[in-house]
Amino acid sequence: MAFSTNDLKNGMTLDLPEGLFSVVEFQHVKPGKGGAFVRTKIKNLKNGAVIDRTWRADEKIEQAIIDKREMQFLYRDGQHYVFMDNVSYDQLQVEDSALGNSSKFLKEGDSVTLSMYKDEIVGVDLPAAVELSVTQADPGLQGDRVSGARKPATLETGLVIQVPLFVGPGDKVKVDTRSGEYITRV
Repeated sequence: MAFSTNDLKNGMTLDLPEGLFSVVEFQHVKPGKGGAFVRTKIKNLKNGAVIDRTWRADEKIEQAIIDKREMQFLYRDGQHYVFMDNVSYDQLQVEDSALGNSSKFLKEGDSVTLSMYKDEIVGVDLPAAVELSVTQADPGLQGDRVSGARKPATLETGLVIQVPLFVGPGDKVKVDTRSGEYITRV
């Protein structure tokens, strides 16, 4: 859907020849001499790169209508993740690569919001934190009681994070999905 650059708003998604971009910031500029223009900062939805872009006022650009769907992760099938739409109950197979780092935080039964443009997944909205079980962690060494000491632990999804020495196999831990860091034991 084409629209004017005068109607830009933060959060809009643009379908540009270089790919899909989200408007982070915009500013209408009317210099004393010459035509008005719109200065923007836009974020590439694929790789997260933020670039500056300037358009003439009232230039036509394409808006991408993003469909956000609440989905439940059912199971993993090889390199695919199988999701079920919570409204229509349709199943969707998603390539591992389309999920990016989000796949490290998904366990069966979790609900996520998939942002889709046409038939392509352009974003995955996870909760701020998830609870995952520790499957492997070395025991803390005897006498190693340094405050804040950490050790690696493997979680049920295969993600390896640094945890305090008292966390062991079978424990549930809360993990921040934005940074991938340990928050607390549950």
